[in-house]
Amino acid sequence: MKSFSISNYLILIFTVSFLMISPIYIDTIFAQENEISNRENNDITYVAKFVCGSINGDEGPLRPGHYDTGISITNKQLSKVSFLWLATVNDGPTSHSTLMTLDHQKSTGLDCRDIKKVVGLENSTSILEGFVFVTIPQDYNLANPNTVIQYSSNDINLLDVQVFFTANALDTLPHEVVMEKISFYVLHDDTGKIPTNMIKTTLDVTLESKLNVISDTEKKVKEILSTTYGISENDFDKIEIRIKNVSLGVGSMIDDHAISLSILKPQLYPKNNQQ
Repeated sequence: MKSFSISNYLILIFTVSFLMISPIYIDTIFAQENEISNRENNDITYVAKFVCGSINGDEGPLRPGHYDTGISITNKQLSKVSFLWLATVNDGPTSHSTLMTLDHQKSTGLDCRDIKKVVGLENSTSILEGFVFVTIPQDYNLANPNTVIQYSSNDINLLDVQVFFTANALDTLPHEVVMEKISFYVLHDDTGKIPTNMIKTTLDVTLESKLNVISDTEKKVKEILSTTYGISENDFDKIEIRIKNVSLGVGSMIDDHAISLSILKPQLYPKNNQQ
């Protein structure tokens, strides 16, 4: 009897312990299954901001200039990856989804021309802002099916997606120009507007030179004096100057240009019906 009681007591302790531990263990299993299920019910999406077009006024947050955006997409996996991309314009149209497939270690790119084309605004010259969504669907099954991809919660970055922004406030790209440095004297000034200490003193001015164009060097100097000291063109005859020397050089235009690079991280979004 005594041995039987001890055995029953041990069984009772084991049963109570199991009942206390089992709910926690079962909940843990369910939580893991839910986590996996939730991941499989979500698509991997990269969201890229874009700015395209030109701004002439200063009423917005962006300064006047010409803006462009490039989106580079690289497949860093060892197998093919298919993805859908669509563009949506702020307060404007949204494109249909476009399917693309990249082989392993291959890359492609999207720019403002592609974005304008898919939203039907390829002839627009006004500024366009919005977002491009690059989505890897987890149950897409077409030409190159992407069935549920096996990934962990820390390894969903299947593509390398980078966004390259450029802005240029100049009408033309920076380029080398020919400059001419003109040294001269002001011998007489009957207008009285040029300071007396500059009379018969060596002066110089640097101007952009146009190739294959015949120009009047003396007149160009008088135009600079006119702008600086408020001399009318009708009074040019009252100024006597002498050109001492003209030398040429090569310079570069000021580069009012800005660039930035952004590397996107993927996000998990619930599956929806792509357009």
